[in-house]
Amino acid sequence: MRIVVVSDTHRDFDRLYRLALVEKGRTDLFVHLGDGEQEVDDLRAAFPGLALLSVRGNCDLFSMAPDHLLFEEGGVRLFACHGHSFSVRYSLDGIRSFARSSGAKVALFGHTHRRCCLNEGTLTLMNPGSLSEPRDGIFNSYGVIEIVNGQPFCHLEQLAAD
Repeated sequence: MRIVVVSDTHRDFDRLYRLALVEKGRTDLFVHLGDGEQEVDDLRAAFPGLALLSVRGNCDLFSMAPDHLLFEEGGVRLFACHGHSFSVRYSLDGIRSFARSSGAKVALFGHTHRRCCLNEGTLTLMNPGSLSEPRDGIFNSYGVIEIVNGQPFCHLEQLAAD
């Protein structure tokens, strides 16, 4: 099972579309972590059969998407949110606590536009950064989760430049 995770595309559909073209043949699920509702809608229209989950970000003002998701793939429970409601810009304690109490092995969040992948034993925290507006100087970043025999292996990647 392969999951591609993106966040904070902020109306940059071109990069999201290029990522989908590169990854769709080898990816089972795409997850968008918010601040890109229009791009998510456009991606669903461009690839009607694409498995895609999304949550609402703080800039997705009139979105009907959920604030967060708890879901299971390949025997692994994952928690996905944009992160603003957990104040991830200041601390990861809130998201860490919620994810652990929910039984998640992986907690996915965005909002900061800064990549991170922290393995803390029973929990991995991942922020894929931003495909289009990074705040850590790493452009075109996204996350990948490979689930093998019920174990998640998470890492960060970059989409090749235009």
